[in-house]
Amino acid sequence: MKYLVVYSSRTGNTERIAREIFQALPGTSKDLQKIEEQRGEAETYFVGFWNDKGICSSDIMEFLEGLHRKQVALFGTCGMGEDRNYCRQVARRVEALIPEDNRYLGSFLCSGKMSPQVLERYRTMQQKQDGPEIRQMIQMYEEAMLHPDGRDLNNARIFAREIVHEKEEGDKLWE
Repeated sequence: MKYLVVYSSRTGNTERIAREIFQALPGTSKDLQKIEEQRGEAETYFVGFWNDKGICSSDIMEFLEGLHRKQVALFGTCGMGEDRNYCRQVARRVEALIPEDNRYLGSFLCSGKMSPQVLERYRTMQQKQDGPEIRQMIQMYEEAMLHPDGRDLNNARIFAREIVHEKEEGDKLWE
C-alpha cells in the first residue's frame, strides 16, 4: 500500500482531519484506519493524534516508535491550536518519537474542540484565583469549540497534497 492514514481521536476532531487527508491523497493504494484497528503496512504514513498535555496519546507514541524505514507525516488537533508556537512545540515533541531510520515529511496541527471537563477545570481554577491567564485559557476553549472548521479542513487537504508533491520530488532525488 502506498498511503496509510492512521489516527487516534477522542472527540472526533482528529477523525475529521484524517478523513480530509485521506480524501486528498491520490490513487487507490491508500487506507484510513483508527489506531486501535491498525493493520497492514504502507510506504507513507499520515499519523494523526489529539494533543494530550503537550504530546500525543500513548497509543500513538507506541505506534510511531514501531515504525522503521517509512515516510511519516504528522497531523493533529489541539485545543490551543490558534497558538502557532504551542502547536510547533507539540509537533516537535511528537516528531522526536519517530525513529531516525524514517523520513519525516512534516506536520499539520489545527484547533479542535476540547472536552467539557477542560472548561470545568478552568472554571475551578478561575474561582480559586482569577487572572488574565485563566481568562485567556477560557477564551481559547470557547474559540476552539468552533473547530475544526472549513478552513481547517481545507488546510488539511492542502497539507496532504503538499506532502505528496514534496515526497515525490524527494523520491526523484533518491533515485
